[in-house]
Amino acid sequence: MTTWQPSNAPVPDGEIIIERGSTAKDVGPKVNRSAADIIRFLFLQGEIVTAVQGLSDDMIELYAAEVGATVRLVDPGEQQEAALLAKFFDEDDQDDEIPAVPRPPVVTVMGHVDHGKTLLLDKIRKTNVIAGEAGGITQHIGAYQVKWKGKTLAFLDTPGHEAFTAMRARGAMVTDVVILVVAADDGVMPQTVEAINHAKAANVPLIVAVNKMDKADANPDRILQQISEYGLVPEKWGGDTIVVEISALQGTGIDELLEQVLLVAEIGELVARPTGRAVGSVLEANLEVGRGPVATVMVQKGLLSVGDPVVAGAAFGKVKALINDQGKQIKTAGPSTPVQILGFSEPPFAGDEMRVAHDLAHARSLAEARAQRARLIGHQPVASTSGARLEDLFEQIQRGETATLNVVLKADVQGSLEACTESLRKLERDDVKLVLVHRGVGGITENDVQLAKASNATIIGFNVRPDKRSRELAEAEGVEVPTYEIIYKLIEEIEAAMLGLLSPVFEEVVTGEAEVREVFRVPKIGAIAGCFVRDGVITRGSKVRFLREGTIIWKGSITSLRRFKDDAREVQAGFECGIGLSDYQDLKDGDIIETFEEREIPRTA
Repeated sequence: MTTWQPSNAPVPDGEIIIERGSTAKDVGPKVNRSAADIIRFLFLQGEIVTAVQGLSDDMIELYAAEVGATVRLVDPGEQQEAALLAKFFDEDDQDDEIPAVPRPPVVTVMGHVDHGKTLLLDKIRKTNVIAGEAGGITQHIGAYQVKWKGKTLAFLDTPGHEAFTAMRARGAMVTDVVILVVAADDGVMPQTVEAINHAKAANVPLIVAVNKMDKADANPDRILQQISEYGLVPEKWGGDTIVVEISALQGTGIDELLEQVLLVAEIGELVARPTGRAVGSVLEANLEVGRGPVATVMVQKGLLSVGDPVVAGAAFGKVKALINDQGKQIKTAGPSTPVQILGFSEPPFAGDEMRVAHDLAHARSLAEARAQRARLIGHQPVASTSGARLEDLFEQIQRGETATLNVVLKADVQGSLEACTESLRKLERDDVKLVLVHRGVGGITENDVQLAKASNATIIGFNVRPDKRSRELAEAEGVEVPTYEIIYKLIEEIEAAMLGLLSPVFEEVVTGEAEVREVFRVPKIGAIAGCFVRDGVITRGSKVRFLREGTIIWKGSITSLRRFKDDAREVQAGFECGIGLSDYQDLKDGDIIETFEEREIPRTA
C-alpha cells in the first residue's frame, strides 16, 4: 500500500545536497519523506509527476520550503566528483607538511592591443617573438621564464584583443604581479580598463608601464590622469601605484621596471613547497598529430616530473615529456615554471587545475567522473538541417527572412577556440541565430566536413587548414571552409554576413601542394626542402603556406625552385623538386608546402 510519512517527521539538519533532475524517489529519503509525499504535495500545487520522473529545480525548492529543509542543488555528477576529489587529494595530505621556500614571481603583461606588450617581452627575453605573429597580434597565451641579475621571473603575455577576455582573466588568477602596458601616445583604452578590473578582482598588485615614450606625441601626464580616474593614483601624486616610463622599442626603462617587479614580489613574500605532488594551472592546450595533446601549464607548487600521473579537468595521463619555454626537454619543473606537458588523453580546457595523482587509476577515475558530469549537463543535440550556410544566410537576410547560421568551429588551441566561440555568440541578433554544431582543436578533418554537410553548416577554421582530402571532400559536398589567421578578420566577415553587408572578397585558390621528403643544408643558402609535388603546380615566386599536422606555422613565398640542378619556373604534380623558402628554416620530413593565389570575386545577393 502507498505510505506517507507524518507531516511532523524530523527533517535532517544542515544543508542537504540534491542533484538537479532527481526524481521524487531520490529526493524523498534525503528529506525523510516518501516519494508519495512529494507526489501528493506537487499534485495539490497543480503539478502531476510520477515517482521516477525528473523534478525541476523549482519543484525541489518548493517542496524543501514546505518541509523546512535547507537544500543545495548541484549538477549531476558534481557530488561524486567532489567525493573523489576529497578521496584522492585530501586537504590533510602529507605534502602540505613540506616546508615552503621562496619562489619566483609570476608576472602577467596586460594592456590594449598594439600597445607594445609583446615587444616589451621581446626586449626582456631578447628574442624576436612578434615577427612570427599574424598581424603582430598575440592570439595565444605565451609563457616564459627569464633570468635577470641572478633572479628568476616567470612572464605571461596575454592577448589585448577584446575577444580574449577569458584569457586575461585566467592570466590575472595565476599571477603575482600585473604589468599594465599603456601607450603614451594612445592612452587608456577599453581593454586597458578591463585589465585593471581583472587585476583588482584577483587582488593582484599592478605596475603601470607607460610605453612608447620615444614617440614625439607621447604624453605621460595624460596617462597618469586617466589611470587615476580608475583608482590607480601614481606614487608621484601621493598614491601607491608604481608607474614606470619605458620604451620597448629602444629598450629604455626596462631595468627599472624589472627592479620594481622584484620589489613588489619581495613585499608579497611569495613561497611554495618545492617538492611533493605538483599542482598547476592549464594556460593553453592544443592537439598536435605528431605529439598528441599538448598542454601549457604553470606549475604553482610541488615538483612535476616526467612519469607523473596527472589529471586536469576531464583529461588525464602520464607525463611523457616536459618541454620548457626554450623548446628543450627537462626532467622536472618546480613552482613558477611554465612547461608544455605531453601525455594527456585529450587537450584539457584552458583554466583547468592540473594535479599529480597517486597513480594513473586515480587520475582516470576523477577524469571520467568529470567527463560524465560534462556529458550530463552539457549535452546539446546536433543542430537540424534547417539552418543555413554563410552564403545562404546572406541571401536570407537580403530577403528579410529570419535565419540560423550553423557553424563547425575549429581552432589551433583551446584559448583561441574559446575566444572565437564567445565572439561569434556576441554577433547573434533577433533575426539571425547562431548554432555551434561542433567545436574543437586541431586541423579540419573529413569528419568535420561530413558533419557540416549533414547539418548544413559552414566550417570556420582559425589558424588551421583542411588537408588535401578534406578540401576535396568539402568541394565535392559543397561545404564552405573559410579560414582565418587574425581574429578580428573572422569577426568582421561573420558580422558582415549577419548584417547582410557582404562586399566583394578575395577567394583563395590553392594552386599546388608538395610534401617535404628530405631536407638539405646548403652553405650560405640554408635549408632546401626536397619535395614531391602531390597536387597542382608549384610555381616560383608564388605565395606559400607551411603546414605541420594541419596547422599553419609559417607564411611567405618561394624564393628558389629547382629540378635537379636546373632552375625551374614551375613543377607539375608527380615530379620531385627542391624548394627554398624566403625566411623559414625549421623544415621537417612530412611537412606540407601549399601554394595559393587570391582572386577577387563578387558576392551575389
